[in-house]
Amino acid sequence: MSADDAIVRVKNVHKYFTRGAERVDVLQELSLDVPNGDFLALMGPSGSGKTTLLNLIAGLDTPSTGEVWVGEQLISSLSEAQLATWRTRNVGFIFQFYHLLPVLSAFENVELPLLLLPLTAAKRKQQVTTALELVGLSNRMYHRPGQLSGGQQQRVGIARAIVTDPTLIVADEPTGDLDSKSAEEILNLLGELQTGLQKTIIMVTHDPRAADRARRTLHLEKGRLVEQAH
Repeated sequence: MSADDAIVRVKNVHKYFTRGAERVDVLQELSLDVPNGDFLALMGPSGSGKTTLLNLIAGLDTPSTGEVWVGEQLISSLSEAQLATWRTRNVGFIFQFYHLLPVLSAFENVELPLLLLPLTAAKRKQQVTTALELVGLSNRMYHRPGQLSGGQQQRVGIARAIVTDPTLIVADEPTGDLDSKSAEEILNLLGELQTGLQKTIIMVTHDPRAADRARRTLHLEKGRLVEQAH
């Protein structure tokens, strides 16, 4: 793959944190290209840097040194405010614990990212309805999270992630809180998004069954990539 085909390019990224007088190196001179439409799983032991890498790609954090590009945008050079605007338009987030607001219906939870964009109410309604149809929840649109199963709540989370038609979907342990049947359904849905909508998905997971669904799996150990064949 040439770098021209990559939607995400991580170049010589180093990330460290300081705890008191101690410096903790989390990512070390890491480079990675993710092609458009890829479904990539990141695996590795706790503390290996996979969530840090995901956060850098999603614009939730910036590297200590090195560059992170998404499309034509050098996101590692953006300010906090610019990153917040960029994330709204370009990144869909799927979390382990759904992060749904309990007082809002499924429809309202999915609509939240759109409220940050200059859209009419009619356009928002159209996009929310389409996203909920895609995840198979048209009939539960006005239910609150407490009236939905864990698997259904994660579907709402996925609908919220895709409602803005983002460049990139990032998923942090998306099946970590689900029973095996619900996890299977969520992985099927992610696969459909990747093949049907040509979405680029980057997923952090501990679960080998989840990683098996990705097109390729990369392993991190002590802040470095250890590539293993899928």
